[in-house]
Amino acid sequence: MSNLPAVTDSDFKTTVLESDKPVLVDFWAEWCGPCRQVAPILEEIAREHGDKMSFVKMNVDENPVTPAGYRVTGIPALNVYKGGELVKSIVGAQPKAALLNQLSDYIGT
Repeated sequence: MSNLPAVTDSDFKTTVLESDKPVLVDFWAEWCGPCRQVAPILEEIAREHGDKMSFVKMNVDENPVTPAGYRVTGIPALNVYKGGELVKSIVGAQPKAALLNQLSDYIGT
């Protein structure tokens, strides 16, 4: 589905919360059509801006603890974490231009 690295409940803290740069977590599921639409857009943004921000994905069906802890109730949910804190939440599929606009504070566009 997506070529972004996967993160799990067990490694979320070290991979995301303890990262030295902002991390976008794509909360998704196999059965989610809009998740499949946004995946290639996120891969493109990750290729273009991966030096400033990390991009990972989390399957909500396989990893229920973390999404519940951050009150992820709709997917795709794109959460940005910086310094161990949730700093932005984007729910629903959006076109690339809209995502870049939403992420501009973290990727410097």
